[in-house]
Amino acid sequence: MNTVLLGTTDPELEEAARLLKSGEVVGIPTETVYGLAANAFNAEAVKKIFAAKGRPCDNPLIVHISSMDMIGDIASQVPEAAIKCAKRFWPGPLTMIMPKSDKIPLVTSGGLDTVGIRFPSNPVARRIIELCGFPLAAPSANLSGSPSPTNASRVMEDMNGRIAAIVDGGESDVGVESTVISFEGNAIRLLRPGKISVELLRTVCDEVLVDRGVTDKLAEGVIVRSPGMKYKHYAPKANVVLVDSDLDSYKEYVASNAVQGDYCLLFDESEKIPGVPYLTYGLSSEAQAHCLFERLRQFDELGAKTVYTRCPSQNGVGLAVYNRILRSAGFNLVRLK
Repeated sequence: MNTVLLGTTDPELEEAARLLKSGEVVGIPTETVYGLAANAFNAEAVKKIFAAKGRPCDNPLIVHISSMDMIGDIASQVPEAAIKCAKRFWPGPLTMIMPKSDKIPLVTSGGLDTVGIRFPSNPVARRIIELCGFPLAAPSANLSGSPSPTNASRVMEDMNGRIAAIVDGGESDVGVESTVISFEGNAIRLLRPGKISVELLRTVCDEVLVDRGVTDKLAEGVIVRSPGMKYKHYAPKANVVLVDSDLDSYKEYVASNAVQGDYCLLFDESEKIPGVPYLTYGLSSEAQAHCLFERLRQFDELGAKTVYTRCPSQNGVGLAVYNRILRSAGFNLVRLK
């Protein structure tokens, strides 16, 4: 397949919509990361997403909408708490799990009776959905397990020849995937952290439960309702080691363990370790989220063998960064404090 690179002019977006209407898969920009989009109602089109990514079929997809009017065709029931969250956070990087309608094929929902719904704020993504006239199932536009792409060139690296087209909408703003939540009575359960943090969710709902799968490896066979919970994700080819310690202990650990070909992933302005090359990934949690996946891909280009990563904050957006690194490391966490 010849993968075409499209821009964001009206004719090019109309071409993207034409391909999607014909049952093809198109890489599209969103404010979080780039997604692999297909008609969420078309089971055969959705199967092409799984094939392009090499994604396990029990890993559910998120359905993207361009207006609140589309929810009725996707969800069979909308909890009251979901309406409150939509008013506060949509359009934006929040996915809400709800009971699915019969119009959503089981392949889209990963065999579950629920479906994740998101109303992106990215104007290009919303315009494409509007032109299609149907919602788009769209996981991240990477090969399954590898770091998510935040620009069109990274999508092309993974998907050239696998999908029909990629729309180049520039760099993603957030840099990590959307926050995913479900509802339990009057409580919200956080399934995957993102820019919409626990602290922000508590402005809508007093009780926010953080699922064990956010920070711990789940047992084999556990059914999950959100992508990004069950398998090793976001990982470069290098072995990633997450080191939770103060700076002095981190430096001592790396100096004792690093060999030629190893690298450090440090905070901006952090003191460097002599003889060990490094990349930095920001000082604030927002900056770290924005460039984390790009840094992990750059380590592959550098041929890194092991990457020793300084542990980020677990507050606010930092919890999303921590979650992504922890999974990229396959839960290889070293605690020195």
